[in-house]
Amino acid sequence: MTERHALRTSDFDYPLPPELIAQHPIAARGASRLMVLHRDTNRLEHRWFADFPSLLSPGDCLVLNTTRVRHARLIGHRPSGAPAEVLLIHPGVNGTWIAMGKPGSALRPGKRIALSDSIAIETLEVFENGNRAIRFIGASAEEAMQRFGRLPLPPYIRRDPDERDEAGYQTIYADRESSVAAPTAGLHFTAETLAHVERMGVAIARLELEVGPGTFKPVEGEDIGTHAMHPERYHVPEAARDLVAGTRRRGGRVWAVGTTVVRALESAAVSGALRAGSGETTLMITPGYRFRVVDCLLTNFHLPRSTLLMLVSALAGHELVMRAYTEAVEQRYRFYSYGDAMAIP
Repeated sequence: MTERHALRTSDFDYPLPPELIAQHPIAARGASRLMVLHRDTNRLEHRWFADFPSLLSPGDCLVLNTTRVRHARLIGHRPSGAPAEVLLIHPGVNGTWIAMGKPGSALRPGKRIALSDSIAIETLEVFENGNRAIRFIGASAEEAMQRFGRLPLPPYIRRDPDERDEAGYQTIYADRESSVAAPTAGLHFTAETLAHVERMGVAIARLELEVGPGTFKPVEGEDIGTHAMHPERYHVPEAARDLVAGTRRRGGRVWAVGTTVVRALESAAVSGALRAGSGETTLMITPGYRFRVVDCLLTNFHLPRSTLLMLVSALAGHELVMRAYTEAVEQRYRFYSYGDAMAIP
């Protein structure tokens, strides 16, 4: 296997015509295309997501990330009347929140951004990584999000969210609001598909990884090993641990639905066996990584030079993955969050 970090960031670059970046959810959930990467034969297969259950076997385990996307994007005004934007990342201590926003000058300590005549956001502290500690004045964070919050669509979707996104940018099994981005591989599933795979004898495990804004951050330096991952919190319930452990013990395959599930499972098993509980991960998975838990992956097509593309390459092999991306562009697949799917059985 390729030595870890022997590849450079530029090895994960590829040209993508802008028109292939999906700007809207597909009309019918589950109707996306599906590219299958066969690692044993280095073969690429073009199918539809409706065919995905045929890749599973009785005794396998499908692991889902149940996080729900918060309406975490808040747009207000500075005292001058100029607009400013805040993106809530996760709760802090003593009623504060960790956030980021723009312009940075509007989020200096002591400055306020008004959401209404009586509700405002005040910056308390700026951290080295550029994030801020903020507090709400005149309302709770939950009230502010309910009244003023917008879904934080990814930066490559060049429009404001609309009614289609309220359902389209959430998985059907989304539970607790805790993320600023959707675990997008799960957007393809319908209730009927999940019921079908359960009837097949496939176990379904559920965990949570709080997707942060760092998921969209490209690797900037050529040396992959110098990239700093933004921390993300995760929770693996005992029920999920038991289902996954039982699957592996019986010789079944563990399917991760999305790279967030991969990072949660592998982080929870970093010391050996998979452990239940909560934690915070900065795990970066690149070619040469030895997977402890995950056998197979369902994912979307990721940004060039991204840690997500590197993770997929770690599982399927750099050469095969980059060839798949070249073919996906040639075959006019839809890319990124609202795009088509890739399966690595």
